[in-house]
Amino acid sequence: MLEQRLPGYKVLVTGAGTGIGRGVALEFAKEGAAVALHYSHSHAGAASAVAEIEAAGGRACALAADFREAAQARALAARAADFLGGLDVLINNAGITMNQPFLETTVEEFDTLFNVNIRGMFFVTQGAAEIMVSQGQGIVVNVSSVHAYGAMVEHSVYAATKAAIVGFTRTLSLELIQKNIRDEQEAARSLPSGFIGEPRDIGRLAVFLASDESRYLIGQTILCDGGQSTVCPCTSDFRVPIPQKWGQGYVPGR
Repeated sequence: MLEQRLPGYKVLVTGAGTGIGRGVALEFAKEGAAVALHYSHSHAGAASAVAEIEAAGGRACALAADFREAAQARALAARAADFLGGLDVLINNAGITMNQPFLETTVEEFDTLFNVNIRGMFFVTQGAAEIMVSQGQGIVVNVSSVHAYGAMVEHSVYAATKAAIVGFTRTLSLELIQKNIRDEQEAARSLPSGFIGEPRDIGRLAVFLASDESRYLIGQTILCDGGQSTVCPCTSDFRVPIPQKWGQGYVPGR
């Protein structure tokens, strides 16, 4: 059996009732960490993950918080720390999406996405940072999306929230590193890899970012997207040879 990389770590994963967040929480538990799984609506998913972790001999709990309310987001860190006995790592994964034509987007829709995706992240991080500062160290990992770098119609609000995470991470890292708290960002989704990424793929990256193996990474954005961001937007199928021949008359042999 391989040695666990994060024995004794105390980790809070937001948005851990489904998908990426749930997978991240399970990966941390496999590496020996005690985990607090936050959820808003997906109690069943978070509870089943807790049961899976406990069945394997680990320690975990599920905590509900509505990130539309800043006070609940901020208080979540302290609740997690109470259960865990401290807080070493915060994985900011919670977020919601919506597609809506720009001209039809309402103030309520705009506010809901920004409150959950940005304001909630901001204040849970603030609460976590206070705990980490008192401990003398900590790690924050923010999960964004390829929507921060590439456009898709009807996603103007969602993309704006995900791009805001990039700027938030870079600026926050300058403040927190002075207090011995590392802050990284990771953006998700796939295609050129030939397969669709799974939650555990993001979980393994998050484990790496939380371990001492990444201690020299500060305020960085890591695109874990299966190579999607490497493809030029004007490219059709990158696996098919380009039929056109450019450079004729300029490049010898063309």
